[in-house]
Amino acid sequence: MSSRELLSFRLNGHPVEVPCPSPRVLLDLLREDLRLTGTKRGCDLGTCGCCAVLVDGRPTLSCLTLARLVDGRSVETIEGVSPPRGLNPVQAAFVAHGATQCGFCTPGFVVTATALLRSNPRPSRAEIERAISGNLCRCTGYIKIIEAIEDAARTEE
Repeated sequence: MSSRELLSFRLNGHPVEVPCPSPRVLLDLLREDLRLTGTKRGCDLGTCGCCAVLVDGRPTLSCLTLARLVDGRSVETIEGVSPPRGLNPVQAAFVAHGATQCGFCTPGFVVTATALLRSNPRPSRAEIERAISGNLCRCTGYIKIIEAIEDAARTEE
């Protein structure tokens, strides 16, 4: 039996305290313990980006991050970047451009793109490509995703 520790952190803007076994990864804590299933389990190897969340505003692969490492920090999931009603500009642009296809990778892309636009409101195409380079999509071919992010950047102006 592994030891459990109490983690305290901000989750989608709200304080959370949750008991957590030491070896648990953030993805499992979010999906299984906290029932936030928007963050997807893809490869479990850190190569697909489906599990991307923001930790202190930076895209982070939750499948590779020990949950205990977010103690005292801020975590934002796809549920947190989405407004209470409707869609955020990145989500709306993904819909408008048909960039969702099967949708499995979409939360990771949206979280990553949201972080990019927060830090760089007018990224170049090369900066967008670099920012999403850790996210894989098997359906779209990336053009629609990149165009959606470019459109979201224009919407934010």
